[in-house]
Amino acid sequence: MRDEIDRRGFLKCMAWAGTGVVWTVSSAGLLSACTLGQSAAPKVDGFSFVQVSDNHVGFSAEGVNTDVTKTLQQVVDKINALPQRPSLVLHTGDVAHLSKASEFDTAREILRGVKADGMFFVAGEHDVIDDNGAGFRQRFRTPDQKTDWYSFNTHGVHFVGLWNIGDETTFGVLGQEQLDWLKKDLSSVNKDTPLVVFAHVPLWALYPDWGWVTKDGEQALALLKPFSSVTVLNGHIHQVATQVENNIRIYTANSTAFPQHMPGDGQPGAYKLPADELIHKLGYRSVSVVPGNQQLAIVDTTLG
Repeated sequence: MRDEIDRRGFLKCMAWAGTGVVWTVSSAGLLSACTLGQSAAPKVDGFSFVQVSDNHVGFSAEGVNTDVTKTLQQVVDKINALPQRPSLVLHTGDVAHLSKASEFDTAREILRGVKADGMFFVAGEHDVIDDNGAGFRQRFRTPDQKTDWYSFNTHGVHFVGLWNIGDETTFGVLGQEQLDWLKKDLSSVNKDTPLVVFAHVPLWALYPDWGWVTKDGEQALALLKPFSSVTVLNGHIHQVATQVENNIRIYTANSTAFPQHMPGDGQPGAYKLPADELIHKLGYRSVSVVPGNQQLAIVDTTLG
């Protein structure tokens, strides 16, 4: 569901003429580029985007959240009420709770209401139950996307979507094929180009005992270290946590469905709390890119 961006050829390049970069501009004003060798750093435009994560459509539990579609719709309404229309939406997985067709379709219909130029998805482990992600791919991948991981450029920023939920039997791993692709993808990007990397599971070892870790995430982070500005956005743990490693800033996001316990507090999973407290645990993230500022501006907003 990349909507207008993909239908207008957002991820496609026109042609090469000598060396350098050929930029294509969609009718939405979004840019993509073909590169030969490492490109010059593109001009960074001021713009904003939002991160949405962990909708778990199909989940219901008394005392936790019995209407996750309602809270997802409330998040969409809040995004649409922002004073500045976001250029795009990044979704960091677990759209559905049990990867049922009805769950995907309900979530997709609600998310289509977001007023943005495009929406980009990576899957969570709940999106690949039983069918190894076939239903997710059918709805949230475009025909020109050949792998579960991909990248694109817009407004002078390079975005990378990673797949670290494996399949039914593997979890929290990128794998050598994806790491090799990432190395090749980044090799043509100027080191002063801001990077935004998004994936479901945290790329750092947040709490390995609960599976809150990408086992080969350090290899990916090593590839990101040469860049002057790197923002990594993750989901999975249903709460905001931050890790800073030199020029790399990693953020996990709130869910739109239910919170999870803090690391090491009891067991992972949803917990009961009063409805007037629940709304302070659910929400979305807005991100602003300001030309000249290496650090992106992050604002987490709850339904409260």
